Amino acid sequence: MAAAENKNPEQRSWLRQYVFTTSHRVVGVQYLLLALAAVVAGALLSLLMRWHLAWANTHIPGWGLIKPEDYLALLTLHGTLMIFFVMTAAPQNGLASLVLPEQLGGRYRANRSANPETDARMSLPAARMALPGARMALPLFNAISVWLTLLALLVLLATPFLPGGAAISGWTSYPPLSAIPAAGPGQGYGMDGWLLAITLFCVGSLLSAISIVATVITRRAESMKWMEMPLTVWSWLVGACMSLPAFSVLLAACFMLFSDRHLGASYFFPAVDVLNGTVVRHAAGSPLLWQNLFWFFGHPEVYIAVLPAMGLTTVLLATFSHRQPADNPTGVAGYRIMVASTIAIGVLGFCVWGHHMFVSGMNPYASRGFGLASIAVAVPSSIEVIQWLATIFHGGLRRATPLLFTLGFVSVFITGGLTGPILAQPILDSYLHNTFFVVAHFHLVMGMAGVFALYAAVYYWFPLLTGRRMSERLGRWHFWLSLVGAYAVFFPMHFAGLGGEPRQYAQLTGTAEYLTAWMPLQKFITVAAFLLVAAQILFLWNVVRSLRRGEKAGFNPWNATSLEWLHQEEDRHQSQSCRLDPKSSS
Repeated sequence: MAAAENKNPEQRSWLRQYVFTTSHRVVGVQYLLLALAAVVAGALLSLLMRWHLAWANTHIPGWGLIKPEDYLALLTLHGTLMIFFVMTAAPQNGLASLVLPEQLGGRYRANRSANPETDARMSLPAARMALPGARMALPLFNAISVWLTLLALLVLLATPFLPGGAAISGWTSYPPLSAIPAAGPGQGYGMDGWLLAITLFCVGSLLSAISIVATVITRRAESMKWMEMPLTVWSWLVGACMSLPAFSVLLAACFMLFSDRHLGASYFFPAVDVLNGTVVRHAAGSPLLWQNLFWFFGHPEVYIAVLPAMGLTTVLLATFSHRQPADNPTGVAGYRIMVASTIAIGVLGFCVWGHHMFVSGMNPYASRGFGLASIAVAVPSSIEVIQWLATIFHGGLRRATPLLFTLGFVSVFITGGLTGPILAQPILDSYLHNTFFVVAHFHLVMGMAGVFALYAAVYYWFPLLTGRRMSERLGRWHFWLSLVGAYAVFFPMHFAGLGGEPRQYAQLTGTAEYLTAWMPLQKFITVAAFLLVAAQILFLWNVVRSLRRGEKAGFNPWNATSLEWLHQEEDRHQSQSCRLDPKSSS
């Protein structure tokens, strides 16, 4: 298969070039397109939920009145799409596939000359410009991962059309209800479809993580030492190392839950369960076992999604502030501290899953330990934030659209992160846990921060992929509308949560008086959400317009120091030579 990839592109079919391929660039674009489809679907579902919360008794054209089980199905699909298929698939698997081999200088390692003395005399940039052929290690694993992810997405989107409807257990799918197919609406075939989708996604993510780790270990340029790798590479490597145990545990938990549902096992059933007033006896399992297994995956998942954004932020701030310290080739001041912080986040991320279970009745000593660990994991994150702020205040920032979205990431990450230590206190979390305060926290830290970083990456690497720049004017409008919209939607949720407004409730009107009092705020948030989603049309139009009529970018338009830009001119010359000489090899 690798040999087929080295053939002249003119001799390969369109399907072989852009669909069924092991080319890491194409796989990266496929991941981004898949995430785009998922985020469009997830955003539309969120608008339906917001409309129902603000105007619960309004009939929606083509739907009618949203029932409670419909709302929970929308909630489940929205959370699953955003967390798995957007915030994990795009920044970790997609962006890594896009540029990782070039950032490692893989062309030189993969194509050394037959004469070692020539290689020793030849400078690394000269060798790279003379020799083609960077690719991922285990490229077939990388290609299969995106197809498994696509299949998982299609299975998930098909669950609303299955008998019994889509799953309604939320993206966490807590037993014992999720373990009983006859428990009610959404617990039958829809729940089985959810389990199948997550299982396929786990396998695909594991294959991608294996490919990333193998690429970093085996495909670096001969002269690139570990402490010379870009911070983006370190973030993808740590994220992949976290993915291996996290998704393995979730995969095992999915098999266990399926066994409880259909094979007579009792991993998550209590000794006696009551279903529709009937006592159903089981062996002594525990619903809390699922919570432990799920959140052992769930909290590292936050860092799997955010670490690539943090690495990209460090690199882009260094690039656009012209910081190029002489003591390291990466252009990042405090490089070793940033690497140590990234690794510390990865390690400590596996020690804090219990803070999602403070209200489950765990031992107070255990909750105190998880609370301290949750504070500890904030330390390396704070170190990185301080480094970013120091870079910003260094001065000389070039105000391009990628930098604006990078600064937007820093802003929402800090705003959302400040509420993390509050939720890390068991006594405070006991009150806030099931309120909109938590919704505001993780949507800012994981949702909007990750989305801003993705936009920064697209605006930044668009010239590398297409040779054209995206419109700066449209990009600035897109940024400011998105930033204002993000704060207008999610910041007020903190006050609603402090006021006791619960999350995952299908309807607030007609309940307690103190909940009805928050309806004006819910309507404001809903209007802001519609405006925020509408602002993203500017981005889609900018992409389509720039592909055809965007300004020619030239070579390395951002004056970046990372190695992928050194191949840009070479790739252009090679593509031209292939068109002029059909017999030449790419």
